[in-house]
Amino acid sequence: MPLPSILQDHSFKRLVQGAAVGAVVTMIIGFNWGGWSIESTAAKRADEASKSAVVAVLAPICVDKFQHSSDAVNNFVELKKVSAYMQGSFVEKGGWATTPGSDKANSAVAQACATMLGNLK
Repeated sequence: MPLPSILQDHSFKRLVQGAAVGAVVTMIIGFNWGGWSIESTAAKRADEASKSAVVAVLAPICVDKFQHSSDAVNNFVELKKVSAYMQGSFVEKGGWATTPGSDKANSAVAQACATMLGNLK
């Protein structure tokens, strides 16, 4: 089987084609399996990681505030009565997910707090 004419001679054109194909293959492998990422993707991942880290730190504090509130037993009973998707709102309204220095509760912290409280007892 004869080779196509493009593959028969050794020229600068052939070298450039090989370099281009090699670069494209390297990028495909690097971005798909090598862990490479563009700046916007890396920034998005860092933002998500920082938000989840904040929630992981603040949710146990919220649980502690809930458990040490003046009417913790009745609040826990009321929390159990509320449907699962509304428990985060219940915690927000109770003020347990509000951090010092802030006037608004973090909804992600409230949901994580409600989940942790639901796993208790």
